[in-house]
Amino acid sequence: MAPIRIVFLGTAELACRSLQALAESPEIEILGVVSQPDKARGRQLRLTPTAVKTTALQHSLPVWQPQRLRRDEDLINRLKGLSLDLLVVAAYGQILPESVLSIPRFGCINVHTSLLPKYRGAAPIHWAILNGDQETGVTLMKMDAGLDTGDIITQRKTAIGKEETAGELHDRLAALGASFLVESLPTYIRGEFPLHAQVHAEASHARKLTKADAQVDWSRPAVCIHNQIRGLNPWPGTFSHLKLGESQKLIKFWSAVLGSTDARGRPGDILSVSSNGIEVACGDGSIMITVLQREGAKRLPVAAFLAGFPVTTDNQFFTNPSSIDE
Repeated sequence: MAPIRIVFLGTAELACRSLQALAESPEIEILGVVSQPDKARGRQLRLTPTAVKTTALQHSLPVWQPQRLRRDEDLINRLKGLSLDLLVVAAYGQILPESVLSIPRFGCINVHTSLLPKYRGAAPIHWAILNGDQETGVTLMKMDAGLDTGDIITQRKTAIGKEETAGELHDRLAALGASFLVESLPTYIRGEFPLHAQVHAEASHARKLTKADAQVDWSRPAVCIHNQIRGLNPWPGTFSHLKLGESQKLIKFWSAVLGSTDARGRPGDILSVSSNGIEVACGDGSIMITVLQREGAKRLPVAAFLAGFPVTTDNQFFTNPSSIDE
């Protein structure tokens, strides 16, 4: 069988494992990579290549970076001239128009990190943890012009660990998706995967996260706050304000475990302080904060944090709506 001729579309770090696996497969020939334009980052506003562009250049692959692919007629015409079998898409960040989807012989395949139709959209990994799901997975989908609405080619499930963070799950799903993709493409090309239409009535949308999602509402159950801390690590992080007399300090939370199920106290009250954690009352139960960070300082295990910033049961965490930028 001749190598499968593809162009890869991706931008974010999530897509790099898939590109790496495809580049190393003798069954795949990558004719080029499409990624979003470089962005100015940092205080110096230096143009920084996307993660996928960096990976592509390491493999000496051509990289094209249109501002909007749907409007770039030159690149669309270039793709039409490549005799492509497939476009493979992972974390690219733009919806593809029919003028692009119709170019390859076998269509366009998307590597999506949820069990579609659940969690269509920008943040499926985060929302799976935020909602307390016990499993997730990777879906290979034949793309159409909608947002993650195409037919399902195949799926692979994986359990979500009880303490697993979004960052840890991201890395696992990136590796799972990469191996699953390379393993599945020849089977798909041979027509051995029957396509399954998504049940659109069962779809849910994994919207983009905002700063408002990061602030803790202590009136919620402890299990929900635990999921919030896991689901927003490493980005955007979870925070609250600590009342210290007449002043307040913004504190970020990076790790926690569930505390007592019958804890007594007003939501946000600090119930106990030790080297094992800062126990905080929630709407139902309590949570033990084990890794935290003052604004402008380093994240620290609780024992090291307390050595430089004493916290007592006289202090209290609270939700500050005025800290959220609309």
